[in-house]
Amino acid sequence: MIMTQNIVFSGSLLFLSLADIFQLLGGNNCNGMLILRSPYSAATGIVYFKEGNPVNASWGKLKGLDAVYALFGWTDGTYEFSEQALTAMVPVIERGMMEILLDALRLLDDGAIARVGPDPFYRAGIDNTGPDSINMTYLHPTKGPLVDYHYATIENSYPDGAVIVKEGKSGRWLWIICEGTVRIIKETSRGPLTLARLGEGCFIGTVGSFVYGEYERSATVIAEGNVQLCILDIEILHREYSALSGDFKKILHSLDNRLRAINENAVAAFTGVYTKELPTDKVFDDRFQHSTDLYIVREGTADIIGKGPEGEVNLLSLSSGDVFGKIPFMAFGHEPLSASVMVSETFQADVMDSRALQKEYNRLSDTFRNFVFSVSTNVSMTTKLFYQLLHNA
Repeated sequence: MIMTQNIVFSGSLLFLSLADIFQLLGGNNCNGMLILRSPYSAATGIVYFKEGNPVNASWGKLKGLDAVYALFGWTDGTYEFSEQALTAMVPVIERGMMEILLDALRLLDDGAIARVGPDPFYRAGIDNTGPDSINMTYLHPTKGPLVDYHYATIENSYPDGAVIVKEGKSGRWLWIICEGTVRIIKETSRGPLTLARLGEGCFIGTVGSFVYGEYERSATVIAEGNVQLCILDIEILHREYSALSGDFKKILHSLDNRLRAINENAVAAFTGVYTKELPTDKVFDDRFQHSTDLYIVREGTADIIGKGPEGEVNLLSLSSGDVFGKIPFMAFGHEPLSASVMVSETFQADVMDSRALQKEYNRLSDTFRNFVFSVSTNVSMTTKLFYQLLHNA
């Protein structure tokens, strides 16, 4: 019998999917044990989390990552999460939470994960295609951590089909989705491309919202059903941003650059102009492959080479001031585990203080920390979409 103490939350998988649970635990950097029980399974499922990432799991004879993927097939049952330090546990799973989550949802769509229980109620009648007719690999929208209303000022409601943000227009608002779902759409020469579907707890806007003032929006946001948004207090966020160290600010801007670059490559793959050839003027550098350090580019350029389902592809390019390697408080399916680094002849990079950055992250307000997590999630989603678009092409 499994004994649990300090249970933080519990409920039914009929109303909160395992994907939603993983995102809540990941967004709040939780440490502890997730227990899953189902009338359709004789064995109990267990997933252990450290700093929001699954590090080990078991279900019957399945262990580690195999057990995690199999548990995503559960559609009925109960869950309970208890906080524990898990200091003595050696991680068996080395992939980040979002990378595991998005792979599991793709495997579910492909029929590679067996369902345990009846079809979940949210599958009925869902249209998984965007206006671009590209099949979305996500059964339901990505959701963020629990909404913190401390920084919220004004609530706005939008009916189904309303254009919340128009690509190319200027603005400085930063929203959080309180209720409903939105589509993030990029206009292309081939027509609109749906980059993502975002649900409760996700942010609309980038770091530019509270850094640059008015800035040009890079995508259109459309309400899918009735949507309730909260506008966040930009002045409070700007004060918190201003108090950050220079290195932490560089991480935020580098993440923003990644998201913009991977969005552009997704558009290129969708329109058929993306080239799969790796750069001929760069070489793989053994210093950065599977390194546990975090680096900042000082000189030269580097390309992040993703390990996609059909081989290596160039995800994006980095230049002076960009950050790469293992960011201690997030993982989005790039280097060091799921991508390699190719560098130019003159390339130089400096090691950053990961421990100090982690402490700084821990001191952030819930809203700002959730915003960082949201940007990381968007990078993961668009990377998976990019791989899918290349496969379709």
